[in-house]
Amino acid sequence: MNSSMIMSLLMVGIGMAQAQQPSRAYRTMLDALYKKTVPLVTVAALKKTPGVVLLDTRSREEYDVSHLPDARWVGYDDFDLKRVGDIPKGANVVTYCSVGVRSERVGEKLLAAGYQHVHNLYGSLFEWVNEGNPVVDKQGKPTERVHGYSRLWGIWLKKGDVVY
Repeated sequence: MNSSMIMSLLMVGIGMAQAQQPSRAYRTMLDALYKKTVPLVTVAALKKTPGVVLLDTRSREEYDVSHLPDARWVGYDDFDLKRVGDIPKGANVVTYCSVGVRSERVGEKLLAAGYQHVHNLYGSLFEWVNEGNPVVDKQGKPTERVHGYSRLWGIWLKKGDVVY
């Protein structure tokens, strides 16, 4: 999907957000953006699943601002399978980014490399935070700060202190 298509979808989402509940508009936007090539897992289901390996596919700068507790940074633009070489192919892996697009692409790479149980977190970090769940900074301390990726995408964060 090219940037103009993404921007168009985002603008449609903004218009919908004004007329509907923000969560409904967010879900509509996500459903349009996802290729659905990696199985999705909800925040609620993730919280009930023990032993999950969480992979943060955002930039290092975004990760350093805040991330899910116990998540491991693997990046996106410079993602390399060597970063996950120590994770067993049968492990339960959940990828996430800001909204779930970058993490879906990394999830595709993991599945292609033979990882058997890969899921993409539906709504990703933004959904996690919007549902009131904790995030931690690069020192592992709780924080309210959340990287909004960009001012256009940051509109989908309804909780936390958005930084860019």
